[in-house]
Amino acid sequence: MTRPKLSLAAARRRTLALGLLGAAAAGGLGGCAPLIVGGAVGGALVAADRRTSGTVVEDQAIELKARGRIKDAIGGRGHVNVTSYNRTVLITGEAPTDADKAAVGEALGRIENVRGVLNELIVTPNVSLAERSNDALLTSKVKASFVDARDIFANAVKVVTEHGVVFLMGLVTEREAHRATEVARSVRGVRKVVRAFEIISEEELARIKATGTADAPK
Repeated sequence: MTRPKLSLAAARRRTLALGLLGAAAAGGLGGCAPLIVGGAVGGALVAADRRTSGTVVEDQAIELKARGRIKDAIGGRGHVNVTSYNRTVLITGEAPTDADKAAVGEALGRIENVRGVLNELIVTPNVSLAERSNDALLTSKVKASFVDARDIFANAVKVVTEHGVVFLMGLVTEREAHRATEVARSVRGVRKVVRAFEIISEEELARIKATGTADAPK
């Protein structure tokens, strides 16, 4: 059966998404390609993002500040990953005690511009390097599945994987959220999918497509 031809815009989106996957794999265990604002790569990423460019920069700043706040809160204990999307902070990884987990959540919640915190730290010893590598691989597989699905705008969904659990973030409609969750669950090795989306209406999505980005959150 002959595949339908992609429009020029769709072809460019797919090329960009595949480029991001390659960057993520080259980036190592973090599983996320670095966002470089101001350069050619950063400009392309911002253009493909539903957040405003200002919000993208704020999210970067939050993630950078988080490193120091985590160190102040629990020192070198645990293994904590922080992902900020639209100024909502997702905390994943391992903390040695419940008190450490709470301390990290409280510290990051006080960072300027943070709107909310999803503290998904697990109280357990740090996982092995092999387990982290497997999580990075799962992240890449989920992203690739989004690209292959064709009916998902892959760059609108941020994927974070810890302990085989996939967290999905992004500004998406309920329809898009359902479809992305369905695809992520179908990836072999994924234990669970957690939706951490910010749901928007179909009307808002149409406006974003017309203007390029969503309004900055209050």
